[in-house]
Amino acid sequence: MPIRVYNPTSPARRKSSVADFSDLTKKEPEKKLREIRKRRGGRNNQGKITVRHRGGGAKRFYRIVDFKRTQFDVPAQVTAIEYDPNRSARIALLRYENGAGAYIIAPVDLRVGDSVLSSQGKIDIKSGNRLCLEHIPTGMMVHAIEMQPGRGAQVVRSAGLGAQVLAFEDGFAHLRLPSGEVRKFSGRCMATIGAVGNPDHQNIRWGKAGRMRLRGWKPSVRGKAMNPVDHPHGGGEGNQPVGLRHPKTPQGKPALGVLTRKKKKASNKFILKRRK
Repeated sequence: MPIRVYNPTSPARRKSSVADFSDLTKKEPEKKLREIRKRRGGRNNQGKITVRHRGGGAKRFYRIVDFKRTQFDVPAQVTAIEYDPNRSARIALLRYENGAGAYIIAPVDLRVGDSVLSSQGKIDIKSGNRLCLEHIPTGMMVHAIEMQPGRGAQVVRSAGLGAQVLAFEDGFAHLRLPSGEVRKFSGRCMATIGAVGNPDHQNIRWGKAGRMRLRGWKPSVRGKAMNPVDHPHGGGEGNQPVGLRHPKTPQGKPALGVLTRKKKKASNKFILKRRK
């Protein structure tokens, strides 16, 4: 997917670029595979803001993506490549031989007319096919990986990402994730062959605040520009530094580069090498 750059007709246009969308083959989503996306503005079930700087944004439907692909050994044909406003990757519309339809995350080289298959046994190793990690040869790139068998794809789902299968030992597959972390996954966990499509998404320059508002991101105010009652960095006359040994969150906890993972987390035993 190439990136399109406009002529600098305004200060915002000078800095911004957009996706070309030439890889899309269908504009409107399937009505049976979409649902209303309720906007919560970063609030939890108690109405409290737990994620700041979220709100507004363009209206959009949620596309129901099949992260489990449990129709095993039923061939499906790719009928369209579509845009999904809820994720950075493209999605592919599948039509199974039994007449059912489903959306999946589109791998980088999946095309309309291709046939894909999901199976718990051994099948062809080609882009878009989904099978257990124990049946995937070492060196292959995979995405949409399960953390636990039958749970559905949870990791490596964003545009351009892929994890590499390194080795197998004692029923576990060793994968190098995009972060650089090497982690063990059960050999019975499912994964899809290939890297996620739309790799040029990271090269888009959003250019102006208005485009971020359309995406649902509200402006962020610096803590040092606030009053002491509002933020630990606040206060002072004029432009002042943080004034602390290390930066903090509005709640007073250490921020920016501080590890937040629990030291006694149960899944730590599956991490062979920490991320970079």
